[in-house]
Amino acid sequence: MAQPADEPTPDPAFRDVDADRVGPPHAPRRHGATGAGVRHEELYASPPPWDIGRPQPAFLALADAGLLHGRVLDVGCGTGEHTLMAARLGLEATGIDLATNALDLAAKKAEEHGVTGRFMRHDARRLADLGERFDVVLDSLVFHGFRGQERAAYVESLRAAVKPGGRYFMLCFRDEPPTPSGRVHRLTPEEIRTAFADGWRIDAIDPITIDSALPALSACVTSCFRRYRRPAAGGG
Repeated sequence: MAQPADEPTPDPAFRDVDADRVGPPHAPRRHGATGAGVRHEELYASPPPWDIGRPQPAFLALADAGLLHGRVLDVGCGTGEHTLMAARLGLEATGIDLATNALDLAAKKAEEHGVTGRFMRHDARRLADLGERFDVVLDSLVFHGFRGQERAAYVESLRAAVKPGGRYFMLCFRDEPPTPSGRVHRLTPEEIRTAFADGWRIDAIDPITIDSALPALSACVTSCFRRYRRPAAGGG
């Protein structure tokens, strides 16, 4: 789940009481969400600009290069394009998000296309609660929504979810050259390096352009494609 730079940004770390539970492969909509939870649903009340109905080209390139394998987790999966991309490759693919209406759409897409993707409502800061490890974690415009302690909690959560030697691939808005602060935080390479300084190896930091339903967003908002590799046990 992600927000474009010119849209209001709800707290991406919000978790109501139901988010503490790991749901079934596709958890149904739950009632009684607080106001912040409703804002997550509102993101997908109509198609948001980043929901382009296909995977981001940068993640398609990963698939084409054979870099997706084993068990794949799509954090902030939205309507499931990257989860389904992995599932089409015959991989064990899981997508998590806090917006149940997006998860509903993702499950419907999986059924329509005859692919098996597991979707559940879950907090990205609490991946350890899944009790699972993944070979690859995909993050399309999620990390940049966290700051301070929330960011540290998310990185620690990723540490619990990624197998030793596994990889984390991230798309985020970049701050090169510096841009005025807005509703969505734009990240510098140094901020990323600092966040992942302990226990992660940086394979690459590559500038890319995010595809979007808004031509202006596609043309003007540039992203950094961040790739992290957790060292194998005993590695440097």
